Amino acid sequence: MILKKFTSLLFVLLSYGIYAQDTITFMQYNLLMYGNNFGGCSSSNNNIDDKNQYLNTIVDYVQPDILTVNELDANPFYSNYLLNGALNINGINYFQMGEPTNVSNSYTINQIFYNSDKLVLYTQGAISTSYRDISIYRLYYNTPDLKYTKDTVYINCCVTHLKAGQGYEDERTIETQKLMNYLNNTNATGNYLFMGDFNVYTNAEPAFQNLVNWPNEDVRFYDPVNKMGAWNNNSYYASVHTQSTHTSGGCASGGGMDDRFDFILISDEMLSGTHKAKYVQNSYWAVGQDGQHFNKSLLDSPTNTSVPTNVLHALYNMSDHLPVTLKLAVGSSVGISTFGNKPFTVKLQNPVSENLNLTIRNAKSGLYSINIFNTIGINVFSENIEVSGSTSYTIPFGDVKSGLYILMITGNGYNKVIRKIIKR
Repeated sequence: MILKKFTSLLFVLLSYGIYAQDTITFMQYNLLMYGNNFGGCSSSNNNIDDKNQYLNTIVDYVQPDILTVNELDANPFYSNYLLNGALNINGINYFQMGEPTNVSNSYTINQIFYNSDKLVLYTQGAISTSYRDISIYRLYYNTPDLKYTKDTVYINCCVTHLKAGQGYEDERTIETQKLMNYLNNTNATGNYLFMGDFNVYTNAEPAFQNLVNWPNEDVRFYDPVNKMGAWNNNSYYASVHTQSTHTSGGCASGGGMDDRFDFILISDEMLSGTHKAKYVQNSYWAVGQDGQHFNKSLLDSPTNTSVPTNVLHALYNMSDHLPVTLKLAVGSSVGISTFGNKPFTVKLQNPVSENLNLTIRNAKSGLYSINIFNTIGINVFSENIEVSGSTSYTIPFGDVKSGLYILMITGNGYNKVIRKIIKR
């Protein structure tokens, strides 16, 4: 029975390539009054059937695994209409969504749509504000070996649409303070993203400072591209501006591209990879932003070649905001593995000939078990070693047959560190 269990586990590990990193793509988008005719929007200039086609074109290009949105009508009908009219079409059937919530009693809500082949929505909740909910979604990565290892990666998406307009800085400050108090009081460390339409004009706004300079450093957020400054009407920040795609319009705001309202901020754990999810460098982008259209429409000259023409027109027609996207590398080998609260790394050389040399760094001191299995689950090496700080360890491997092997290290009741070994 034990042999059968290990054989099954190893088959899954080898078949699905757990050692290789996977990537999760995020996209945050203000949909511009989807299903809600307000402020100059109507069924003719903001038709939801047209918007479904535009959104499908954009999603097909970006291929997000997690799509978070603002300005979706609060009636649950429209969440379903978007899901089945823009996402789960043309042979796609894996998108699922969160339960629509509206504890703040707004006419528009936030929502999350996610690739259920990769992710499971574990919990969701909402923080009430005077204007719109701050939605909190906790998902986990649906690894192929999950039923064997009982170990996964948790990702938390906090989604907001802060009060718009100059003169409402105090209201935005109160909104972000509510989020940060919640995170602080729940000791919310780990993989967190704060995403949405922030409606801030400068990083000096107290609402934004609450996020990036909160007294408790453990729950602060970080800008992946580190473009801090006075974004409003400042050409220096043209490459990160997200509104407006139009210079004039009835439903859409005018003024051209001159504001950075839309963000995805991340926790420091995602910068270092300490919780098995790490920001992929240079993956942050306001989709369709080429840096050449300051105070211009997205379609003005010079010709925007940052995306295909059909995507460019879909972005222009879909919303007066650009979507923001980034990627995370996820998996047990991403960044630094963790044993408890201590960073834990295992390094080895591949392929192996006479000796397998391991270096174990920064582990919690104690007794660790090292086991090596062949591909049919037979244990070819097993030993317990004492680890303290940084420890080097050599395993004689000359008598081991050529082939593929699996190294597993456990210690102090924590999760397994799993590595592939190639013996030549």
